[in-house]
Amino acid sequence: MTSSTETITLGGGCFWCTEAVYERVKGVASVESGYSNGHVMNPSYEQVCTGTTGHNEVVRVHFDPLLITLREVLEIFFVIHDPTTLNRQGNDTGTQYRSGIYFHNAAQEATARDVLAEVNELHKGRAVTELLPEQNWSRAEDYHQHYFANHPNQGYCAMVVAPKVEKFRKTFAARVTPG
Repeated sequence: MTSSTETITLGGGCFWCTEAVYERVKGVASVESGYSNGHVMNPSYEQVCTGTTGHNEVVRVHFDPLLITLREVLEIFFVIHDPTTLNRQGNDTGTQYRSGIYFHNAAQEATARDVLAEVNELHKGRAVTELLPEQNWSRAEDYHQHYFANHPNQGYCAMVVAPKVEKFRKTFAARVTPG
């Protein structure tokens, strides 16, 4: 990452979905799937799936704030997942699918707090998105990285990920990377 790149960590359900969207956002330099905010060091996917590690499936979004602001990154986040469902996104259930924003500095926390307050007002106080500093991050296994790009016809990708990507494309047409 360059010195002008910023990083925010987001949990919005299955990381394949979130990663697939942010890989298509203008101003995003890269996206990594991983696990954060749990109590086990370097957990495996299998461990996280048990719900006992405390980890959330997340993506680290590395973005250029000169091309896209954190506010814009978060506006996309709140359109591509439901911030009102506790420990669930669609049929994916468990604490590892919780809605979360994991900030890396005080300025990010302040921006995220403002955006989250607006979202909570829009949803009549029902937003359950947690806002915490990122802790105990570990990168997910290689086979999870760029999963949708590598497996677009896989069942989950076709039925769940593709519609989220399409919703992003329609809602944020000006933010979609070419190609």
